[in-house]
Amino acid sequence: MPDTLDSLNRLFAAILPANAFYQRKLGDLPSFNSIAEFSASVPFTTKEELAADHEEHPPYGSTHSFPLASYHRFHQTSGTRGKPLIWLDDPAGWSWILDNWEWVWRGAGVAAGDTAFFPFSFGPFLGFWAGFEAATRMGIRAVPGGGLSSEDRLHLLQRSQSTVLCCTPTYALRLAEVGGKIGLPVASLGVTTIIVCGEPGGSIPAVRARIETAWGARVFDHHGMTEVGPVSVSSASDPDLLLLRHESYFAEVIDPASGRPAADGESGELVLTTLGRHGSPLVRYRTGDLVQPVPHGDRFALKGGILARTDDMVVVRGINIHPSSIDAVVRSIDGIAEYQVEIDQRSALTELALQVEAPDELAAALAQKLRSTFSLRIPVTPVAPGSLPAFEVKAKRWNILR
Repeated sequence: MPDTLDSLNRLFAAILPANAFYQRKLGDLPSFNSIAEFSASVPFTTKEELAADHEEHPPYGSTHSFPLASYHRFHQTSGTRGKPLIWLDDPAGWSWILDNWEWVWRGAGVAAGDTAFFPFSFGPFLGFWAGFEAATRMGIRAVPGGGLSSEDRLHLLQRSQSTVLCCTPTYALRLAEVGGKIGLPVASLGVTTIIVCGEPGGSIPAVRARIETAWGARVFDHHGMTEVGPVSVSSASDPDLLLLRHESYFAEVIDPASGRPAADGESGELVLTTLGRHGSPLVRYRTGDLVQPVPHGDRFALKGGILARTDDMVVVRGINIHPSSIDAVVRSIDGIAEYQVEIDQRSALTELALQVEAPDELAAALAQKLRSTFSLRIPVTPVAPGSLPAFEVKAKRWNILR
């Protein structure tokens, strides 16, 4: 992969010794003669290291290759798994982010002249806001839906004649539920394309099918990270395949326990090196995302999208359970609105239970399906509609009691 090797050498020439974080971590590495030499010479970067660096060098950490005055974009990670990290971009790095998002738009078949609707409020979490700016840069009409109720967003979606919707899988289903209640079925709104991210639902067939059926639209999955950037988009020809932006990232898949490359055909943890974004780079960053690589051209794609997080799995009586697997079962039953999962780890044996906004008979049906899927008895308690939290951005449904 000579292009990737050239990009890696340009990256290291740009960030060493200027980047204090990587200078301390890597020292003065020479250029690399092969990808194998790079992988053998360069250690992983972890989220824990970044968190420690931010604590030691507040408020922005020391991961910057240029003087602080060069940075004009401020982002903050979602904080789903700990204290949020602040991430900054210089103009060149931000332009690289937008280039990657334009690739996502094109991958989903969205082009200049289309109208895209963004139903969430502006905030420090990068999320779809890079997508918003990339859309305007490439001539897509971008409609902001912040500061509105779900009902008002649906009416604005209708008035703006938007054909593209960008949101989390959870919120796509939430909007469909609200539309049904107010007599505005979302399938009547003219949306043909939905780009989802923030959760793995877009690559879970049961979740994807519920969204597509409700809206009468094609769902494209996408994933990225504030500290990494936009990484992937669903294949137009195979919805179960997530394509990676290999031009912008050197991607590896490793065994999470050993750190060695995952064996052929085996799932593992996705590791990314940002080949651009020299102002705030990440080198061999352990994303924590579990993936199943499959050959695609001379590189690889991800079968089934992001399968799970390495730190999300719980073991209940010897059975490995991930949030995405629970979500797939819940979403396979029509009529269940929101749900919450409680994992009780206060005794020797971990216990798992669900609360669902659904009638008694649907809760019973879900309990039976969970039992047949996992060979476990998982209690399911029905609760009143609207009693559980509703989410616009990343859903936080797993409550762990320790």
